[in-house]
Amino acid sequence: MFFIDVQGTLIDDATKLPLRGAVEFIDHLNSLNIPYMVITNSTKYPSREFLAYLNTIGLTISNSHYLDPLMVLEDYIGKDKRIAAYGSDEFLSVLVSMGYTLDFVTPDVVLIAIKENFNADEYAQMIEFLLGGAKLIGMHETSLYVKNSKRYPGVGAILKMLECATSVSYSVVGKPSSAFFESALALLSHQQEGVTFNDVTIISDDVTGDVIPAQALGMRGIFVLSGKYRHAAEILPQLVVQPDAVYPDMQAVLEGL
Repeated sequence: MFFIDVQGTLIDDATKLPLRGAVEFIDHLNSLNIPYMVITNSTKYPSREFLAYLNTIGLTISNSHYLDPLMVLEDYIGKDKRIAAYGSDEFLSVLVSMGYTLDFVTPDVVLIAIKENFNADEYAQMIEFLLGGAKLIGMHETSLYVKNSKRYPGVGAILKMLECATSVSYSVVGKPSSAFFESALALLSHQQEGVTFNDVTIISDDVTGDVIPAQALGMRGIFVLSGKYRHAAEILPQLVVQPDAVYPDMQAVLEGL
């Protein structure tokens, strides 16, 4: 049974097209009725729209096999909170379309997603809101964000910076929060009853933001080198806990089954 990341794992960060072996891996799981969940931290597009896109590029993933943070956001902040949201323009538009109220005067929540061009004034505004009593919530806790072959601090890095600056602790909606993994496990149990984290293997290009936290819950972790990191040596020597396995891409994972 599998939890499978998307960006950098199934699709290329630059082209947004399937990486080597991605289509074949999903087809293999579907053909053998192997339980799996595609769990992504994508927040740029509405959930149904992004899933539909994955299907158009050959990744045959049904609604019951898919989960992203937007699908569980209401569990964290409800619909009546005033939100100072930071991220791409597309992310802000998605929030409005979902019925959330954006408030950059007296927000209840500072909500962080990702974009490549945060500026100092935005960080200053976030800090003022947090010191004024707003809660700090990240849509996910990804360590690195890759765009146009450049690597930027991920949401996780930004959350830690804000926590250091304000002493305000944060919570996380998507990966690697245990609540998000629990939601994915609950959906996986609809495919096979009695499943536990010990039955699941997670596959991701984010070893610190996905794989290691998942292993701490009892999952087996596979780190693929098709996304955030170009070589294992860029990150693995710095880690105390190592992934259970390392592969270049999904084709290699498939061949190793």
